[in-house]
Amino acid sequence: MKLNPTRYSSCVGDSWHHAMFKGKYCHPIFESEEVREAAKSLFLEAFDKYQIRYKEMGFDENHVHMAIDIALRSRPEVAKLLKGYVGRKLLMQFPELKKKYFWGSGLFSPSYYMESVVNMDKLLEYIRKQKFGSLMLNQTQLNSFAC
Repeated sequence: MKLNPTRYSSCVGDSWHHAMFKGKYCHPIFESEEVREAAKSLFLEAFDKYQIRYKEMGFDENHVHMAIDIALRSRPEVAKLLKGYVGRKLLMQFPELKKKYFWGSGLFSPSYYMESVVNMDKLLEYIRKQKFGSLMLNQTQLNSFAC
């Protein structure tokens, strides 16, 4: 049992989820470090704006994984808030992405993955092992110093 649960006006507790949002048409939009860093910054803004707690975020070339606490919101509501906020602002920052890959449509696929967390440690390790997750980026930096 958790010793210090989050308290809301009508309930007590957390609702941690593994969320994954994929770019539309599976284009490798997060392959670019500049786009990836901008997307990460925008997700952090969205978490702050919508008061969504998070523990980890990791990118692959065409999708992003994260561990988030959706609190009292529904899964569809959280997906809509995050994908809408980040997708709109990212395409405003990088209009060439919209022109090249999305032909005037949105950034993220309308589908998403969101599941309750059973084992937080395993989830965080999985997210960190994404192609552009914190463990893989650190490993790449270490390998660059090898002779």
